[in-house]
Amino acid sequence: QLQLVESGGGLVQAGGSLQLSCEASGSFFSIDTMAWYRQAPGKQRELVASIDRLLTTNYADFVKGRFTISRDVPRNTVYLTVNSLKPEDTAVYYCNAAGRWGQGTQVTVSS
Repeated sequence: QLQLVESGGGLVQAGGSLQLSCEASGSFFSIDTMAWYRQAPGKQRELVASIDRLLTTNYADFVKGRFTISRDVPRNTVYLTVNSLKPEDTAVYYCNAAGRWGQGTQVTVSS
């Protein structure tokens, strides 16, 4: 069974950067697309970025130019580098793959 474990969240000042990681483990054949979502308090979970096995990426409009998704396919790990953070980026960031979710990692941006 596939398990996803995120790490790398934290408290950062506006304008700062973080790198989030998500490692897939367990029993599975292969993973096509891995993605990052986020959910702010009182809001719905929304897609941030996704990347497939060919490293084709897709980004939400609100993060283009600030966030970068990357992937180490052999290590079943996906990364999200977040730059120029804004207070409105504060949310729990979740990894998603093969229909499963990680536990989330909190990102808090102070103004």
